[in-house]
Amino acid sequence: MADRNDKPAAASLPENAPPPEIKYHVMRRKTLYFVISGILMIPAIAAIILCIVKFGTPVKLGIDFQGGSLMQVRFERPVKADEFRTALAKVRVDGHKIEGEIQDVIETAQRTATGGAEVGSSLILRTHELKPKEIDQLKSRLADPALGLGAFTTERVETVGPKIGAELIQNALIALAAGIILILAYISFRYQFDFAMCGIAAMVHDVVIMVGAFAIMSLTLGAEADGLFITALLTVMGFSVHDTIVIFDRIRENLRFAQKGDTFADVADRSINQTFARSIYTSLTTVLALLPIVLFGGSTLFFFTLTMVIGIVSGTYSSIFNAAPLLVVWRDRRASST
Repeated sequence: MADRNDKPAAASLPENAPPPEIKYHVMRRKTLYFVISGILMIPAIAAIILCIVKFGTPVKLGIDFQGGSLMQVRFERPVKADEFRTALAKVRVDGHKIEGEIQDVIETAQRTATGGAEVGSSLILRTHELKPKEIDQLKSRLADPALGLGAFTTERVETVGPKIGAELIQNALIALAAGIILILAYISFRYQFDFAMCGIAAMVHDVVIMVGAFAIMSLTLGAEADGLFITALLTVMGFSVHDTIVIFDRIRENLRFAQKGDTFADVADRSINQTFARSIYTSLTTVLALLPIVLFGGSTLFFFTLTMVIGIVSGTYSSIFNAAPLLVVWRDRRASST
């Protein structure tokens, strides 16, 4: 009788077993997938360039990075951004007009559990750094009936000094650079250098798509990058590389059981077929978990979670249709040059 502590041997493919059938020949259409990625990156890069021209940065930076004061107020009646600006022109704080310190006024939609918009308007006023006393004076002046804005509630007030904002930008760039370097070092150590370079290339594709999508939102919806945006970037970078490593790991395993006449492209195709369902299901469940936050999470989390969804979809695509095909192209060219 077998001992109850005995564990079944791990399933493995015998060396003389025929390789699994390839259902989806991704490598035959790798040029098409590269073209699709290029087409998707064109509007992303264009939006980034437009943001650099308009804001001086690839995306519009929020108060976390620029410094200043931000006050979001919600009026009980619909108030347009132009009407708000006109009223602010009449406001004086400590004897000077607040109008001269306005950086931006953004009209935002207030989402409800039913997906509709509540009556009223939620607007964001961002100025240069104001002292607490000046913020209190500004609230008092806005409540003046002569301005005709009506009753309002203050939803949030934030103040960040310019020095802190500059430090946050520096730390964010260091975090992104460190993430790329560590990922490159790990994949190079775990696999080979060409694996690492192809994985990084796919990850850069995802970062460009994410930043470009956020740049489009900055230009059209007034989205501003804050600490959550950096969190989204780092999270998707890790997600993308993790998905790529699953395929690379299967490629390395299948190379041990390659049959006579198999090319590296055949091995890569077989590996993608074996991991395809797993990659799709993992990404789908993650996106399904994020969608309720996109729809009902409110304006604070809307752009963060929407960026995450875009990055995860892009990461899944690049892992399957960019990373492995790039590795095949790399290996084929290296083989032809020797």
